[in-house]
Amino acid sequence: MKPDNTRNTVIFVVCMVAILIGYQVFVLGPQAEKRRAELAAQAPAAEKIAEGDVAVGASATPTGTVFITDRTRALGSAARVPIKNPMVEGSLSLQGGRIDDLYLSTYRETLAKDSPAVELFRPVGMEHAYFAQFGWRGANIAGGVPGPNTVWSLTQGQTLTPTTPVTLTWDNGQGLRFTRVVSIDDQYVFTLKDTVQNLGTQAITLAPYGRVERQGVPETLGKNQILHEGGIGAFGDGEKYVSEQLKYKDWAKKPREDFASTGGWLGITDKYWMAALIPDQAEKIQALFRVTDAAQDIHSAEFLGEPRTVQPGGQIVETQRLFAGAKRNEILSAYEKSLNLPRFIYAIDWGFLFFLTRPIFLLVEFFYGLVGNFGVAILLLTLTIKLIMFPLANKSYESLSKMRKLQPQMEAIKAKHKDEPAKIQQETMALYQREKINPLAGCLPILVQIPVFYALYKVLYVTIEMRHAPFFAWIEDLSARDPTNIWNLFGLIPWDPATAPLIGGLLSGAGSGFTLGLSVLAIFYGFTMWLQTAMNPPAPDPVQRQIFQLMPIVFTFIMAVFPAGLLIYWAWNNILSIAQQYFIMHRFGAENPIDDFIARLKGEKKKAA
Repeated sequence: MKPDNTRNTVIFVVCMVAILIGYQVFVLGPQAEKRRAELAAQAPAAEKIAEGDVAVGASATPTGTVFITDRTRALGSAARVPIKNPMVEGSLSLQGGRIDDLYLSTYRETLAKDSPAVELFRPVGMEHAYFAQFGWRGANIAGGVPGPNTVWSLTQGQTLTPTTPVTLTWDNGQGLRFTRVVSIDDQYVFTLKDTVQNLGTQAITLAPYGRVERQGVPETLGKNQILHEGGIGAFGDGEKYVSEQLKYKDWAKKPREDFASTGGWLGITDKYWMAALIPDQAEKIQALFRVTDAAQDIHSAEFLGEPRTVQPGGQIVETQRLFAGAKRNEILSAYEKSLNLPRFIYAIDWGFLFFLTRPIFLLVEFFYGLVGNFGVAILLLTLTIKLIMFPLANKSYESLSKMRKLQPQMEAIKAKHKDEPAKIQQETMALYQREKINPLAGCLPILVQIPVFYALYKVLYVTIEMRHAPFFAWIEDLSARDPTNIWNLFGLIPWDPATAPLIGGLLSGAGSGFTLGLSVLAIFYGFTMWLQTAMNPPAPDPVQRQIFQLMPIVFTFIMAVFPAGLLIYWAWNNILSIAQQYFIMHRFGAENPIDDFIARLKGEKKKAA
C-alpha cells in the first residue's frame, strides 16, 4: 500500500475516534449533568409535597410542575374498588369510574429479584398520570350525565375479579339512572356494560364515549426510530380496515386527528404495553387523537359513538371494552379472533418488513416451544435460514474459492502491466471469463442476509416474548446488550466503567449508539467476522484491501451496542458460513487461514499456491 494511502487511512481512523470521544465529552456528558441537576432541583419540591407543605394536586406549568409523589395519597381522594386477576392488579376509582391504578403483575421492571411490577396506569395528580375513562355525552339534559368528577356508588361486589364483577350506579336526580357493570377476564380485557334508564317525562338524547389519557409523556418514550410509540388504532367501514399510527413527535405537530369508523379500536401504545379502547364492533364512531393541553402535554385517544334517544320509561344498553396489558402475540391474536377485532395483532410494531418479521417471530417461537430457550431457538432459526440459502451460498463460495486460487495469476497480471490500469482490468476480466467466475457472486448471500438481519433485530427489539429472556451463563436478557465490559475485565474487576469521569458513557455505552466498552459477545462476533473476511480473496485495490481489513474492527464497535440475541445470531451465522466456505475452499484446494493455522500447529511449512 502506498504511504499516502496508509497515512490517509490512519488519519481517518484517528479523526473518527476523536469525533466520537469529543461528542461524548462535550455533548452527551453535559446533557447527563444537566439531567442530574434538574433531578436534584426537583428533590426539595418532592420533599415539601411529602410533608404536606404544598397543596395536593397543584396545577402544572411549563416551568415548574408540582406533582403528588406519594401514590397512596393520590389514590386516597376517592373510594376505590380493588382489581385482581392472574395478570393485573390495582384499583378502580369511584370518582369518574376511572381505571387509573393498574400494575402488570407478571412482569417486572428489571431482572432484580426485588424489582417492582410494571406499572401501566397511574392516578391523576401524579407525574405522567395515565388512565382510561368511559361515559356519556349529551346536551341540555336536566341533571346532566356522569362526568370525570362524578362519584359513583358501589352497589354490588367488593373486588373486581374474573368471577366477581362489580356494579356502579349514579342517579342525576332528574329522572336518569345510570348503571355500570364492570367485569374483567383472566388476562387484560375489561368489559363495561352501561345501562341508562329514563324515569322522567321527557325523551333525552346522548352518546357513549371512551377515552385513554396520558398526562405528559415520559422522557424514555418516543425516542427510538425503529419503534412506534404513541397513538395507534385500526379504522374502517366494517369490511376493510387500515392500521393507523401517530408517533409522539408527530402528535405534537398534529394536535387533532379524526377518523370515522365502524367498530375498530384505538389507544396509546408503548414498546411492550398498550391501553386500547374497544367499542361495539357494529357501532359507528368518530375516533380522535389529540393534544388538549400543550403546557401539560396531555395526549388522549378518544371515540364518540352515535347519539341515541331514550324515551320516557325506556332504557338503552351500551357495551364497551378496554385492553390494558402486555402486547403478547398469542394474546392479541386470541382477542382478534374472539372479539372480531380488525388488525389487532398489528398493535405489535412488526414494521414495513412485516412479511419477514412475523414469520421469523413465529419460527423462533416454534423452536422455543421445542427447546425452552429463546437463545437456542435463535441458533435453530439461523441454521434454518442457512439451509434455505445453502444452494445460493454454495455457488458464492465456489466463486470466491476459485478467485482465491487465481490470486497468483492476478498478481502476475498486475506485475506485468503495473503502469497500465486499463490493461490490468481487461486481462483480469478475461481471466474471470475463462474460468467462469462471477466476481459479484460473493456479495449475494450478504445482500440476502441484510433484510433478514433487520427483521430479526426488529423481532428482538419489539416483541415482549424476548424481554428478559435468558440464554446461558451471564446472558440473562436477549433483548438487552451483553452486560460484560472489557474495561473491567468482563466483571473480574469490581468497577463500573460508567463511573469514569467524562468518558464513562463512552466506556459503558449507556445512553449512546456507540461504545468503546466491548463485551464478550462483541469480541467473539468481531473475531468471526475477521476470520470470514480473511477467507475471502483480497481486493485488487490496496485502499479497498485496507478498508476491508478495518471493517471487522469497525463493525465490532458498532455491533457492541446491539441486543445480545442479535450478536448471537450474527456470530453463529458467521460460524456456519465459515464452516461452509472452508469445506468448499478445502475441496478446491484454495489457500485459507484455517488450513494455514493447522499447518503451523503441526510445524508444517505453508504450501505454495
